[in-house]
Order: sequence, then structure tokens, then C-alpha cells
Amino acid sequence: MGEKSTIADAFDPLLRAALGPHPALSFQFWDGSTIRPEGDSPGTMRVRSEDALRHLVWAPGELGLARAFVSGTVDLDGDIFAMLRALQSTAPNDARLGVGAAWRAVGTARQLGALGRRPQPPPEEARPLRGPLHTKRRDAAAISHHYDVGNDFYRLVLGPSMTYSCARFVPGEDGSLEAAQRAKHDLICRKLGLAEQSGLRLLDVGCGWGSMAIHAASTYGAQVVGVTISSAQVELARRRVAEAGLSGSVEIRLADYRDLRGEQFDAISSIGMFEHVGTQRAAEYFDILRALLRPGGRLLNHAISSPGGSVMGNRSFIGRYVFPDGELVDVGEVVLAMQCAGFEVRDVEAMREHYASTLRRWVANLEDGWEQAVSLVSEGRARIWRLYMAASALGFEDGGLGIHQVLGVVPQATGDAGMPATRRDWG
Repeated sequence: MGEKSTIADAFDPLLRAALGPHPALSFQFWDGSTIRPEGDSPGTMRVRSEDALRHLVWAPGELGLARAFVSGTVDLDGDIFAMLRALQSTAPNDARLGVGAAWRAVGTARQLGALGRRPQPPPEEARPLRGPLHTKRRDAAAISHHYDVGNDFYRLVLGPSMTYSCARFVPGEDGSLEAAQRAKHDLICRKLGLAEQSGLRLLDVGCGWGSMAIHAASTYGAQVVGVTISSAQVELARRRVAEAGLSGSVEIRLADYRDLRGEQFDAISSIGMFEHVGTQRAAEYFDILRALLRPGGRLLNHAISSPGGSVMGNRSFIGRYVFPDGELVDVGEVVLAMQCAGFEVRDVEAMREHYASTLRRWVANLEDGWEQAVSLVSEGRARIWRLYMAASALGFEDGGLGIHQVLGVVPQATGDAGMPATRRDWG
């Protein structure tokens, strides 16, 4: 660099290549120099050392940016929702740190003397999973990466309901997150017909920490089997069931859905689990659940979707740090797969605005308890969650992500689906 040049001077061409000619944020670099937008900025992206640039050189694109953020060499100071929205609204459609921007990153690194050896990925990064996609062993490793990070951390983020799925905020009622999660569980119970008859047998696939199972048993007298392949979830779910006095009504198993054979249930709930199944396993998944239901039995599949579907690839932030091997299936494909498995699809309900609100509450919980979160899991893990939840909230708000409850029923020989005439008649 010239004698009077700053780090900002060197970075300026790279930022404009990556983020467009008019970046909407302020940037501050490790020498104190800055780049500021023409108008107001919702926050400042702080580039704390040349290691941020090394991450980009060695892993151009989203993965390098993720490593820089998780490692703390890049930070976001300000309203994270507004900052991400500003970046999204001003960056050109082709601004993805493509070949041109990648070469600019190399040039900038050379100019700054930052072409050192490859920096180590942050320890929170999931190593590439081995074996064929969506085998039991590989799925167990993927689930463990995300869910076995500590029940106390999840309690801090999710709140007392310990429910890690989209809540349902009912206008005119208690607006708390806990009330909204109860409303979601209650809606699912009513869709499944649990309010119509006490003592029905419910299977909750991907039961998490047992919240749905506890609600169904305590409110509607259901006999519930909950299954998950997260050992941390099983431990806490069993304790919560016992504390609720429901050990005679709720059984929590450490089991894969593919191990469920030869039993019969009146209803099945699958809430926030289908994202881990994968497109190539979808038909098998619904075939297995169909075989577990009696004639007239109902399945409620509650899952995130995206138009056309999407795979959380190994080079993406979400795929490497959050949900290894995760897949979002287009809701139309879900409906088709359920019908091919023998279900009559009776209802589809979109809830994306509710998930945006849920995620904003989770981010607030995390930010309010930041120091405790860092002490529980590590600063890197807390950073991952802050970024992924905030970005996901924006995805639900702008429609890039969706979430749907799809209700199917197993036909009876008489042709009677046993369904209420309208949604208003559900319980």
C-alpha cells in the first residue's frame, strides 16, 4: 500500500465487487479506517484482522464468510435483522463472491500481506459427514451436531416451552412465545382428532424435548410414544414427562423412524423433523408412517419448505454449521409423496409469518442472555445461532422460505375419512 493508504482503501474495490457499487452498511477495519454508505447505516460490519481475508481466499464465497464470522474476525454491530436486510436489498443478484470477486480477494490479500497459510476452520464447524446420504448412522451424526449442544442452551434460546418449531400467534390472545407454542400444539392435536376422543394413541416423530407429547397427554388424555435420535433430547424429555406426572401416558424412545415397525397408532405428528429426512427418503418415510396408522388414522406433517426445494450444501453456512445434510422439500412434492403413500390429503396450512415472529423471539432471547449462552456453548456457537436465526426470519418474511402443515388421513374401506366438515369444527 502507499504511504497514506489505509486498510479501507485496499478493501473498497473488493467490497464493491462483492456487495455492489453502493454498500448499505458501514465497515470498520483493524487499523480503524472505515467505509461508510451515502445514507444512514443500520450498523457496522467490523473486520477485525487479516484472518478474515485469509478465510475468503482459502474458501471463496459463503463458507469463507461464515468462517470469518464464526471465528470472530468479522462481527456485526447493530440490529442484525436490519443489517442483513440492507445487505440483501442493495447487493446485486450476481453478488456472490464469484470468480471476479474471489480474484479481487486474492489481490487484496496480496496487497495487505495477508496471503498466509490456510487458517483453521472454527471448531464449531461440522466436518463433512461420511457414508451414503441419509443412512441411520449418518443421520445420527448430523442430528447430534445440531441438537446435542446442551439442553441449557436450548432452554435459554427457546424459553420455558422448550419447543424448537414454529409457534402460532393468535390475535387477541396472550402474545407470549409460550402461549403461541401451546396454541400450535393444540391446533395440531385438534387437527389429528385427539380432542374428539380421549385415550387415542399418538406417535410423535422427532419429539424433541417432549413438549408436544406432554401437551397431548395432559390436555387430551392421549397415550403417546415420542421418538428422537438425539440422546440429549431423550434425557431431558423423559425428565420433563416424569415431572409432569405423565410417565404412565408418555413413552420417550431413543429410536430412528425406520425402526418403527409392527405397531398401530391413531395419529402421528411430525413437527420440524421432515427437513432431516431428505428427498430420496421421502417416499420411504411416508410409507413407514402410513403402515403405522390404522384406517382413519391421521398424519400431520409440519415442515419448512422452499419453492422448488433446496439442499443445504456442504459449502453453505447452513449446511456446514447448522443443519448438515438438511433438505427443504417443496410443499407440492410433500403432498404428492403423501398421496403416493396412500394418504388422502385433507388440509394444507401455510404459517411462514408465524415462523418469522418465532425466530425474532428466539434471537431476542439469545441476545438478552448472550454472556450465559457463550459460557454454555462457546462464542462461535452463539454466533452461528444468532446469524442463522436472523437470516431465517428474513427468509420467512420475504417468502423465500415457507412452512406448511399438511394433514393426511388413511382411507377407510367405507370411504368415510372421519373428518370434520370444516376447519371450524376441529375440536
